[in-house]
Amino acid sequence: MCGIVGYLGSNGAYEILIQGLKRLEYRGYDSAGVALVNADGCLNVHKSQGKVSNLEQTAAAGDTTGHTGIAHTRWATHGEPNDINAHPHVSQSGDIALVHNGTIENYAVLKKLLSDHGFTFKSETDTEVLVQLIEYIKLTSNCTLAEAVREALLQVEGAYAIAVVERNDPDTLVVARKSSPLVIGVGDGETFIASDATPIIGYTDKVIYLENDEMAIIKRGEPLSIVSVNSNQPSKIDVQKLRLSLAQLEKGGYDTFMLKEIFEQPNTLRDCLRGRITSDNRRVVLSGVELNKEKFLEAERITLVACGTSWHAALIGKRLIQDFCQIPVEVEYASEFRYGNPVLGPKDIVISISQSGETADTLAAIEIAKEKGAFVYGVCNVVGASIPRATDSGTYIHVGPEIGVASTKAFTGQVTVLTLFALAVGQLRGTVSPEQIEEIATALKAIPATIEETLKVDAEVQKLSRIFTYAHNFLYLGRGYNYPTALEGALKLKEISYIHAEGYPAAEMKHGPIALIDHEMPSVIIAPSDSLYDKIISNVQQVKSRGGAVVAIVSKGNTAMNDIADFCIEIPEVPECLTPLVASIPLQLLAYYIAVNKGKDVDQPRNLAKSVTVE
Repeated sequence: MCGIVGYLGSNGAYEILIQGLKRLEYRGYDSAGVALVNADGCLNVHKSQGKVSNLEQTAAAGDTTGHTGIAHTRWATHGEPNDINAHPHVSQSGDIALVHNGTIENYAVLKKLLSDHGFTFKSETDTEVLVQLIEYIKLTSNCTLAEAVREALLQVEGAYAIAVVERNDPDTLVVARKSSPLVIGVGDGETFIASDATPIIGYTDKVIYLENDEMAIIKRGEPLSIVSVNSNQPSKIDVQKLRLSLAQLEKGGYDTFMLKEIFEQPNTLRDCLRGRITSDNRRVVLSGVELNKEKFLEAERITLVACGTSWHAALIGKRLIQDFCQIPVEVEYASEFRYGNPVLGPKDIVISISQSGETADTLAAIEIAKEKGAFVYGVCNVVGASIPRATDSGTYIHVGPEIGVASTKAFTGQVTVLTLFALAVGQLRGTVSPEQIEEIATALKAIPATIEETLKVDAEVQKLSRIFTYAHNFLYLGRGYNYPTALEGALKLKEISYIHAEGYPAAEMKHGPIALIDHEMPSVIIAPSDSLYDKIISNVQQVKSRGGAVVAIVSKGNTAMNDIADFCIEIPEVPECLTPLVASIPLQLLAYYIAVNKGKDVDQPRNLAKSVTVE
């Protein structure tokens, strides 16, 4: 959840670390800090509550020299956000500094042990316990920093990505990971480390993705060493080429990353679709399916596991797979799946969905599924992330870095890949006709242009948002494929505007939620011209009869809703199974403009972070 950056080289570390933190700030922005070791043997630590800009102001008054350093931007787990709980944390002697992403589950036991040996603690964090433990081991065993780190990690339970420096050794940086991501960038005489590759872009295109339970010892002027934490045996060093650009990490003239990412969707979906539909639109080709035909032919059940927005994409995927593949499908929150004693076997397929590829609950669900003999298929955005490395096969959505915390282009990318997956498996199993494949593949290939057309509602939605900016509650309703779209629309509004919103299947409204409707509670109803259109008209009338204002998302040219709803936003007509891709666009824009009108930080909403790497 937090963001880690580290540097060892010949350049000044401070500027590199600060720029890295800014690129990682979407992972957490409760506090930030930096620790720098200079050639004089000084360890200078600067930290501040709030965003990285606050840290810059604090550090400006202090010593920021040094060619080795570590830095951190925090999403609070243990201890409230303040200067004391901010990372880096320093050992009792002041010799060792550490930054940490994850949770040390047995920190209380270790803290008592250390307290009994005379250690005192300044913060409320589990991280301070770890740095004190490293110092205790180093003092009592008379060992190197790397040896002390490894021994400490053998004693901790939980998840971690850490970076450690020592005042007396400015030429060494030690890092390790377990269930939290860590990337090493290999430059010319310099080494970078980060929670993901974004801080490394622009410095080097050579990266190493540290594996679970691995530790790297980075020493100036010496080859990189990677060893197993458990066995201390050397690990294979696999250097990969990074395929990201600085332009993808910048706003490109937009006010916010979120608005940029909403308007990027035509291009990102072109990238997502590229090479996956044949030129005659008669076949869908996914290598992850093609290489595992027997698994999909023999499959008796598919379970989709995900969290948040990815869970909404999974609900759409369920309907797609059942319609086109005739396989029973279940959708589970990854956080519940891992504790639900799932009954799985070799003819089960588990599909894990995650934008970041680092979601802790989803990774745990994958581990359980594999233990029980299921075939695990990943749908992920970030190349080289933990989930694609942990799954048996999968498909990348290829929508590029998503910096805005509230997911937009990743959602449409996930739904697009799940549509391709359902068509690919359906054609393999013979459960979808060639005519259906051609019809949907043709429309899917046109989706980027369709979304470009849909984005023309921007000015209309911006104007409409002013009417509802100060509503206290919203109801989002949809049916069929668009019930999950309603859930996603409500989530977007909650995430960035802090307005309470709920999504429901439209027919379920009268089983309770209708009691909430009055003239102060607007409803957003997704009503494209599909097989359930007549039914949803009835649901709209039920809302209107109770005095509720209605914003309807309707297919272009269908005027039946005009006399019922208060406001109609038109979207292009597409096959029913593709309507979530189009209907989600005005919902993203509505949430965005309401939040902007309220003066909220849409890229970094309170209490949220982009990648949830803790339970």
